[in-house]
Amino acid sequence: MVEYIFDLWDPGLIFKSEEAYKNIIMSKHSLDEDLKPNSVFVEDAEAQADLGSYSRNVNARIYNPLAGIAKVDLYDRALRFCQEFGFEDHVETFQKGALVAQNQKEFESLDELTEEDKYHLRREYTHKWHLPKDLYYSIALCSLGSAVQGWDNTGANGANLSFPQEFGIADNTWLIGVINSGPTLFGLLSAWAADPLNNWLGRRGTIFLTGLFCVFPVLAQAFTQNWWGLLLCRLFMGLGMGVKVSTIPVFSAEISPASIRGGLVTSFQLWVAFGIFIGFCSNLIFYRIGTLAWRFQLAAAFAPAVPVLIFVWFCPESPRWLMKKRRYKEAFKAFCRLRNTELIAARDLYYAHCQVITERDAFSGKSLLHRVWELFTVPRLRRAMISSAIIVISQQFSGINIMSFYSSTIFEQAGYSPRDCLLASLGFGLIMFFFALPAVWTMDTFGRRNLLLFTFPNMAWCLLAAGCCFLIPTESGARVPLIAFFIYLFTALYGPGIGPIPSIYFSEAFPLSHRELGAAFTICINNSVGSALSLTFPSLLKKTTPTGAFGFYAGLNILAFAVIFFVVPETMQRTLEELDYTFGVPISKHARYQVGTWLPWFVRRYIFLQRSAKLEPLYKLEGL
Repeated sequence: MVEYIFDLWDPGLIFKSEEAYKNIIMSKHSLDEDLKPNSVFVEDAEAQADLGSYSRNVNARIYNPLAGIAKVDLYDRALRFCQEFGFEDHVETFQKGALVAQNQKEFESLDELTEEDKYHLRREYTHKWHLPKDLYYSIALCSLGSAVQGWDNTGANGANLSFPQEFGIADNTWLIGVINSGPTLFGLLSAWAADPLNNWLGRRGTIFLTGLFCVFPVLAQAFTQNWWGLLLCRLFMGLGMGVKVSTIPVFSAEISPASIRGGLVTSFQLWVAFGIFIGFCSNLIFYRIGTLAWRFQLAAAFAPAVPVLIFVWFCPESPRWLMKKRRYKEAFKAFCRLRNTELIAARDLYYAHCQVITERDAFSGKSLLHRVWELFTVPRLRRAMISSAIIVISQQFSGINIMSFYSSTIFEQAGYSPRDCLLASLGFGLIMFFFALPAVWTMDTFGRRNLLLFTFPNMAWCLLAAGCCFLIPTESGARVPLIAFFIYLFTALYGPGIGPIPSIYFSEAFPLSHRELGAAFTICINNSVGSALSLTFPSLLKKTTPTGAFGFYAGLNILAFAVIFFVVPETMQRTLEELDYTFGVPISKHARYQVGTWLPWFVRRYIFLQRSAKLEPLYKLEGL
């Protein structure tokens, strides 16, 4: 087969040999210019049309942008990179880093590397969790801010048993729903601010600013004297939460190495689950206060935000955000704090730089409205938008937020006393936190997509079983424990599945040029659907009974499973830059592969137990 090469300066040119390419391109472009780092060899002319723009990758090939470059040229490019960005003292480090980035799986054969270099590169595979403390400190501290979200949900859960009576709105289920969903309602407005705020303030500055809205409005809830005052406080909480929910996962994803990015970004959901559990503990602590209990239950959620406000400035800024601002020296210093050696930091910086050039050529200089338009018109961006939206909608369809807000109400309908409702809800929170822990490991072992496809059908039958248990006569001793058992089992499946995946997925799906904007849109969709479901659940519960409500959400879980199967791609263990090619694959090609290749393989392998069945992968890894 004839090999072809094409030039990204002029995608219309195709050459049948490397010699022909060099003869024409070298004369066409000045040697003083930096050659495009992602000019690549392809096997056929059909691939040329696809690779001319990474936005539509119909051949499902994932390319290393440095593949095929001669060592002399690679060293020359690294030298010019160092001269341009002021790394004259680190030329050798960046040259070796570029060489390792080009041969990521073959570094053992590189004579240019010392034994110490190879030792640390080897440990990326054998001890991938052995990383600098600054990385873990940054992930843990910033994700701590998400505990406010979980704590507030459960604070409202316990407060639902008392504040409606105090304000005389116990019979107005719609108004109770509006008050509970206040943060997500106002989050619809604030999510749009994620892009300009991150652009102006950086990741750390944005996290600090949003943290202020997680302290003062939360505390103010304790002093409200009427329902509209409480609603106003919760709306202001939404100003911070709408931006925070998108910024923290993006920050975590940008500082994490690809091999364990899923596990580290899971920290966000882990702290949400921790906040839910501590919130239920708080509800029980303040339960005996009486009619004033709800004030303490709601206001106590400010606590996790305080250390974030103080210590966030000790975290390194996101190196990819610094690169976006062309502050490469600061980006290298940040990478050095987040990686084990300077060589690894230089490799990651230079590799990311290669893709940033491509993105800059494709998207730089565009206005905000133009970039918004591109989210829906550029195939690569549109697919990231659709996939991320499906993931966050599926999380809402799972019914977990309904459990967080209304589990006490549900257990009350099952026949529990107010105190027992809070105890049963505490069990719900404990299980959610406990089963969020395995996600740190499973996310980068089994993959995001596989976990979703396994857990959604199982969550569906758990909800259906819990709903059917409400039909058991009240006097039966089995009714209450069975309802609690199936709700707990549902929660255990949620923990390592759809619980942490949304924050991971939207933080890694978009290119750097559209990352904040894509995350903001995704959170907007999440808040819209979440608000609608929270608003309607009290009325749904009242009109259809718990059996009907649980059956409705069981159906939504099955719907989510089907859509994810046909549309959502896997992102596990790909760098943020390599995912450009993953999301460039059209949805139609992905869906045909699932039906025509994956499903027959699954039937042969796991239904007919044919060990010889082989799965042809969708994505071809070339030069990686």
